[in-house]
Amino acid sequence: MKSVGFVYDDIFLEHAVPPGHPERPDRLKRLVGELKLRGTWGNLRHLSPRPATERELLAVHSKGYIDLVREISGQGGGMLDDGDTHASPKSYEVATFAAGAIIVGIDALLAGAVSSAFCAVRPPGHHAERDKPMGFCLFNTIAVGALYALHVHKKRRIAILDWDVHHGNGTQHSFEEDDRVLYISLHQYPFYPGTGSRSERGRGKGLGATLNIPLPAGTGEEGYSRAFHDEIVPALTAFSPEVLLISAGFDAHKDDPLAGMMLTESSFASFTELVRGVAPIVSVLEGGYDLDALAGSVDAHLRVLLQD
Repeated sequence: MKSVGFVYDDIFLEHAVPPGHPERPDRLKRLVGELKLRGTWGNLRHLSPRPATERELLAVHSKGYIDLVREISGQGGGMLDDGDTHASPKSYEVATFAAGAIIVGIDALLAGAVSSAFCAVRPPGHHAERDKPMGFCLFNTIAVGALYALHVHKKRRIAILDWDVHHGNGTQHSFEEDDRVLYISLHQYPFYPGTGSRSERGRGKGLGATLNIPLPAGTGEEGYSRAFHDEIVPALTAFSPEVLLISAGFDAHKDDPLAGMMLTESSFASFTELVRGVAPIVSVLEGGYDLDALAGSVDAHLRVLLQD
C-alpha cells in the first residue's frame, strides 16, 4: 500500500457561513467521519497544514485583495462579493491554512515522505481571481501550490487537472500566459461562472497550455471517460509534468444539488486511475455539496491513490 498524505485540521470547520449555505462545515465533518467508518482513515499519513505566508499568497493575489479579506474578517465578517462568498471572523486565517495545506502536501511529496497527497480543505479556491473572490472561494489554493512548486522547488512543468463541475476561472487566469503550467478543465457548460469555452486556450507564451473541455448538462461517465482517453491523458503525457495537481471537486456527482452531471463515486475512482501514472499527485478539495456523495467520492479517489 502506498503512503498517501492527508492534509487536514479542524480549523477548516471554523470558516462560518449563513444557515442553508451549501459550502458548510458539515462537508468536512461527514468526509472525515466516513473515511473513519470505511477504514480508509487509518491507512493515510496525516499531515498538519500551516498558514500560507503573505509572500506565498502574493504570488497569486494582490496586496489590496489580501488586505481586504483580512480586514473584513477582522471586522467580524460579511459578504465579499455580490453572490454567495462570505467571510466570518476566522475566514482569513482559515483561508491561509487552506492555501498552506497544498504547500505542506507538495513539500511532503517532493521530499519523498508520501507518494501522493490529498488536502481536505475549505473554503475552496479555484474561482478566486487575483483581485476578487468568487463562487465561495477566497484564496486560490491550487494556484498558490503550483507557483510554490515552480519557485521554491524549481520545478519546470506543473499540470493542473480541474474536474470540478464548474470551470476554474481564477486558476485559468493565473496561468493563461505561463507555458510552465498546463491547465486542463472539464466542466458543465454553459454554466457558472460563464468561462471555459473551447476557444480559451491561453495567451502569449501560454497559448496552447490551456485545455478546456466544456460538457453539456447530463453528461455521465461515458462522456467524461471519452474526454480523458481522447484528450486529457494524451495532453498530460505530451506535457510530461513533474507534478500533477488536481482541483478535486466532486460536484459533478449525480446527487449534487448545485449541478446537472451524472457521475458516481466509481467515476472519480476511474478518473484517478487514468491519470495516476502521469506524475505524482497532490489533489485539493474544491466543490461537492451532497454530503454522502462527497464523502463516498473522496473515499473512492483515495483508495485508488493507496493502491500499490
